[in-house]
Amino acid sequence: MSEEGKQPAARKPAVSIEKAQKARRKFLQSVGLTVGVVGASLLGYIPVSSARAPHLRPPGALDEEDFLASCIKCGQCVQVCPVAAIKLGDIGDGFGIGVPYIAARDQACDFSCDAVQCILACPTGALTYHKPDFLGVRPGAPLAQAPLLKAKAKDPEPRLNLKERFGLARLARPESCLAVQGKGFKGQARGPEFKGEMRYVDVDRWAPIPVREHPYEREICDLCVSECPIADAISLQATGDGRFIPVVQEQCVGCGVCEMICPLETAAIVVDGRAPWQGGA
Repeated sequence: MSEEGKQPAARKPAVSIEKAQKARRKFLQSVGLTVGVVGASLLGYIPVSSARAPHLRPPGALDEEDFLASCIKCGQCVQVCPVAAIKLGDIGDGFGIGVPYIAARDQACDFSCDAVQCILACPTGALTYHKPDFLGVRPGAPLAQAPLLKAKAKDPEPRLNLKERFGLARLARPESCLAVQGKGFKGQARGPEFKGEMRYVDVDRWAPIPVREHPYEREICDLCVSECPIADAISLQATGDGRFIPVVQEQCVGCGVCEMICPLETAAIVVDGRAPWQGGA
């Protein structure tokens, strides 16, 4: 075919200046949003990324806004925890990168350090025994009295210096609770693969051991009560016909041991971070 007979190749229509500007604006908005989200996460200002409850903070944590403003994410609290209960938030957690928290079901705070070393290690007062007066106190946060640590019951100073609870336990699934069903428990509380540790005074007061190395045998399951490190924080009350119910008391500080030690696949008892004591049984 001659050059004159050839048809010109089809060309794509040129993108209009208006469409190009619109696409550019959209791109910049996306970048800006991404930077904003990451920046807010780094600063700890994204409280929830999904429909989850707030994370459980370490003992002595200030109220959430004050805690996030004071914590410099240095990780000192993580380094001194004898049972590695304290973790640092990742971007996927939605609670701020590097912000310390406790996932009680995986590893609770059992006060193996006695003196609450995370508070002593905190350089900024984000974790503290003595909250400044100007910060005030949340309703339902103060403890009726300093918590009595069972492991120190025979010591001259058996009580912890905590003034406020950092969480509160509740029986979230009473229908699945073994005690409520009048059932016992025998074996490893969380199975052979569970990596959590806890201080067992009858084994070694100072050296926590894996929970899987401390099997149980109970006619009525009472692990949430017997393994709670704080005296008078939870009790087992009879309901009749050989059945019992765990009842959380005012001395509960929210350590999470009850949630960690519950032998069910999904814990019947859980700890809510920042939850206030509202009185009653």
